[in-house]
Amino acid sequence: MSLIAAGGTTEPVIITNAAFFPDLNLQEFRDSMRLDGTVTDERAQHALEAGMFDANRSLADYMKSQKDLGFDSLENVPDADWQPSGTNVRLYLRAVWCLAKANLIERYRDYDSTGKGEARAEAMDLTGDDLRRDAAWALSDIRGANRTTVELI
Repeated sequence: MSLIAAGGTTEPVIITNAAFFPDLNLQEFRDSMRLDGTVTDERAQHALEAGMFDANRSLADYMKSQKDLGFDSLENVPDADWQPSGTNVRLYLRAVWCLAKANLIERYRDYDSTGKGEARAEAMDLTGDDLRRDAAWALSDIRGANRTTVELI
């Protein structure tokens, strides 16, 4: 005799966004950013919402200009000719997910303060910085802005 236990099915957690931007799926975020089980759904959702707020604030002027042009959602804004369809939405998700993961890394670094923990914390700082850079680049790409600003001193 064998027993096959049916896996529990849970409804996906969807975070409702402003009408212009896509809603966020918590499981897609977990899968894409390789979050392990140490991050609870509640903490992941909180970080994802914070990333969403930051990205939306960064794109507020862009959203207004696109709405003025008649585009009611990011999905409807035409992608650059040289980009595949859906690039703007994927860039937006990348920005939000990177900001959320950076937020989580900053919050979880305090678990181990031993020598190994300090070394890991330094590596996490680099990773957090890298994630914030990737988010900034994605947001710049959506706006069609340069990724780098150079100033003479």
